[in-house]
Amino acid sequence: MASKLNTPDLSEDLPRVGNAFSCWLGRATLKLMGWQFSGKFPKHKKMIIAVAPHTSNWDFVIGIAVAFTLKLKITFFAKSSLFIPPFSVLLSRWGGLPIKRQKAHGMVEQMSEKARQADKMILCLAPEGTRGKRENWKTGFLHIAYNADMPVFLVAFDYKKKRIELGPVLTISENIPLELQRIYQHYHTVHAKFPDKVATNLTPPSGDKD
Repeated sequence: MASKLNTPDLSEDLPRVGNAFSCWLGRATLKLMGWQFSGKFPKHKKMIIAVAPHTSNWDFVIGIAVAFTLKLKITFFAKSSLFIPPFSVLLSRWGGLPIKRQKAHGMVEQMSEKARQADKMILCLAPEGTRGKRENWKTGFLHIAYNADMPVFLVAFDYKKKRIELGPVLTISENIPLELQRIYQHYHTVHAKFPDKVATNLTPPSGDKD
């Protein structure tokens, strides 16, 4: 018996793309893998979606399946080395933007400006910046959020519960280290695909025994 996806309703103000086939493909993929949604989707037509923890290439598969299911038009970064034919056509169609990691600072400034000018933009990214283990997550997405006055919508892929957990939505202040700690605390209970690759900062805050 197929499980219910509990697909959230989306506001008409959000940027949308896709058709009946891509929606069916996304839903079929999530159902086949046994995943379902938990939570609600915000109505902001401009926001950053932070997806974590990111420890496997399967995170990308699930993320694309989610975007297809919701007919959500997203923008995401991918390594420039991945943009080779025929994959470059697909990645660009799905909202991918090629980046070179050594130019991260310039990327933050460019994306902040693009976000300020855009009428609608859903920028989707993984705070770690890599599926390998990092002791500290990158803060570029928080700088973009603050500079462009965009909220950050936290999304978690919990592999143990097989849940796509939606929320909360955070308003980002200029105190970037504090904001990053808030996000660490949110994700510390999420079960990644490969827990040994999760940053050591994703631990319960002092006094939290969970």
